[in-house]
Amino acid sequence: MLTKETAYIGIGSNLGDKLNNCRKAIDLTGRMPDTRVTAQSRFYRTEPVGVEGQDWYVNCVISLSSGLSAQDLKEKLLGIEKIMGRERMRKWDSRTIDLDILLYGQKVIKEENLTVPHPLMHLRRFVLEPMVNLAPDLIHPVLGKSMAGLLEDFREQGQDVIPLGEA
Repeated sequence: MLTKETAYIGIGSNLGDKLNNCRKAIDLTGRMPDTRVTAQSRFYRTEPVGVEGQDWYVNCVISLSSGLSAQDLKEKLLGIEKIMGRERMRKWDSRTIDLDILLYGQKVIKEENLTVPHPLMHLRRFVLEPMVNLAPDLIHPVLGKSMAGLLEDFREQGQDVIPLGEA
């Protein structure tokens, strides 16, 4: 068994009951073996990035304490996506749920089917806003900046992020 690692998971949905999809994914994630949810950001309504004509998302980030390896964690998250009806047709299609490993401790992982830190997290306001809500002083292991610093430096336009009224 591995020692427990703190992982940050990005959660998003833009199909169906988006808020409840995110809540269900958080619940299912907390039921994975040797894993518990330790904190959750607030929920945000977010503009789709990189595509036209999609409904807006609901996004949040959770932190986990997990004894699963990064690869096992990814496989379990893909299983939750499948249980919740996610169909992978094309990149950036609308989805009932999307679960991404953003960070896995301070580890840097570059494998064929897993890259951690998530390679686009610093380019996505819908990731940075909830990360700052959850862990503003957390340092990105590759870029060497805090989440708050990455958000402060963020210049990308057209990525509206609106906090929802409840956590």
